[in-house]
Amino acid sequence: MAVLNKIRQRSVFLIVIIALALFSFVLADVIRNGGMVSQKSQNVIATINGEDIEREQFARQVEAYQRNLGPNATTSQAVNMVWDMNVRQAVLEQQFEELGIRVEEAQVKELLRREMGSNPNFTNEAGMFDENKLREYVATLKSTSPQAYQQWLDYEASVGKSAREEIYFNLIKAGVGATLAEGKLAYKFANDNVDMEFVNIPYTTVPDSEVEVSKSDIKKYIEENAERFKTEASRDIQYVHYTEVASVEDEAEVKAEIGALLNDKVEYNSVTKSNDTIAGFGATKDLESFVNENSDIKYQDRFVFKNNLPKEHADALFNLNEGETYGPYKDAGAWKMSRAVAVKQIPDSAKARHILVAFQGSPVGQGTTRSKAEAKKLADSISSVVKSDNEKFAELASEFSADGSNKEQAGELGWFTPGTMVPAFNDFVFTNNAGTVGVVETQFGYHVIDIQEQTEKEKAIKLATVSRAIEPSEKTMNNLFADVTKFELAARDGDFASLAKENNKEVKPVKEIQELDENIPGIGAQRNIVQWAFNEDTEVGDIKRFEVRDGYVVAQVTAANKKGTKSVEAASSTVIPILQKQKKAEIIKSKISGNDLQAIA
Repeated sequence: MAVLNKIRQRSVFLIVIIALALFSFVLADVIRNGGMVSQKSQNVIATINGEDIEREQFARQVEAYQRNLGPNATTSQAVNMVWDMNVRQAVLEQQFEELGIRVEEAQVKELLRREMGSNPNFTNEAGMFDENKLREYVATLKSTSPQAYQQWLDYEASVGKSAREEIYFNLIKAGVGATLAEGKLAYKFANDNVDMEFVNIPYTTVPDSEVEVSKSDIKKYIEENAERFKTEASRDIQYVHYTEVASVEDEAEVKAEIGALLNDKVEYNSVTKSNDTIAGFGATKDLESFVNENSDIKYQDRFVFKNNLPKEHADALFNLNEGETYGPYKDAGAWKMSRAVAVKQIPDSAKARHILVAFQGSPVGQGTTRSKAEAKKLADSISSVVKSDNEKFAELASEFSADGSNKEQAGELGWFTPGTMVPAFNDFVFTNNAGTVGVVETQFGYHVIDIQEQTEKEKAIKLATVSRAIEPSEKTMNNLFADVTKFELAARDGDFASLAKENNKEVKPVKEIQELDENIPGIGAQRNIVQWAFNEDTEVGDIKRFEVRDGYVVAQVTAANKKGTKSVEAASSTVIPILQKQKKAEIIKSKISGNDLQAIA
């Protein structure tokens, strides 16, 4: 109870803690430039609650987070996440110490038992968690892979940390819960009723023209409510966006290139000193190689149904006979040409199960010493057993399958459509009938497949398609760059908005960009624009061109707002409606006379 009372007494402080945990800012420049904060040490980039954050440690954490987030994550995103983590950890650690929150080794072991209890690698024959197996696993890591062992130690530490956090937040929940008096008051609010009559006189009964809000009124309101209008330093900008778009000529050129692939062509062979005839798309015997050599999209060896084809061209494509071609046709920002490879009747979905027999070197073959030949022999043997007694499939899947996602569910894959599985697996399931059992090799190993059910068969077509994206040519890109540069230079000496209108460009204003922001509405993550806007050498009115993902942006700084209280101009849009309502309320009250609601109405 002493801890709970302490939490209640410090509820305001808890709010500050939570706010601090949510606060984040970008330190990418700190990492690159060696620090803004650190006068006492070149290696310290920040101090949180007296704890120094070293630049090298922070950079390692950022690098690790970027790897975890994937290639699409920006440095700023990783920096923000790592900074949040460090702030949160420092604040919570201080609270843990003050409140005496500890997690004993036995508690950590119990948590690990819960986490690992469902892992079949750490269970005994009875399906119960076996601590000895976990100890053996950790000992093996320690002796064979220092890196993996360190990862385990980090994981173990994170489990303990999570446990302390859980205790802490449970204490907060208990400490800030409702009191008995609050419960009684809530009951009264819910159950004590009164009968009343009232008259509603809306603000709209007073025209806006009858109330005047002056700058001095706005200024006075801001001063009286200063906390509400406190603001961080920010910048206002406006920009125009020049996008890279293919010209009519570019589109026609791509179409002509696709069309030229249809027919045979003659090329001079410098080795044989004679002309060679190269088979075109309409005559080639090796469609897969032809498509892969000439198309932006690789050959897709699968059957599709009519509803999977581009709607505008579905009828023409679906009615092709084997060997016939269609196109060029425009679809999804590309010019395409298709040739029918095969037409057949197949089910639109099937239900199957499998047993995956892995071998040494296969993607799921870690820990197995089985050779490829041994795996094939085992798969054939399993297939023979299943063919003679299908009831044994579940037992065999549990014993031999390397597919951990479903081996304990009898290898069940459920229902799936053509193209869902890898090609060899897909072809077996959709070209054979329900009830067929067989062995198929894929990059994962040998699959013993049992086709359980199929829907009714219907027409499907396999197409070979050559596709070329419609993209701006080098000439178009050069023209765009020239237009952007011309606008940038003219805008430095002229009116930004007027020039944009002359060039048929929309000016997009962005208000109150803060120094730590990364995204610009309309163009996404553009940290370089934010950094430029806050650069000490950048002044209001300055203009600069930036290269973005799909073209160029020409931006202008329109306002530099200092940290502090919002200006009258910046707060007007918020304050004017409030003051209008206050003034209208005074007018309405002045018109009310008497004590009779009917008379007032």
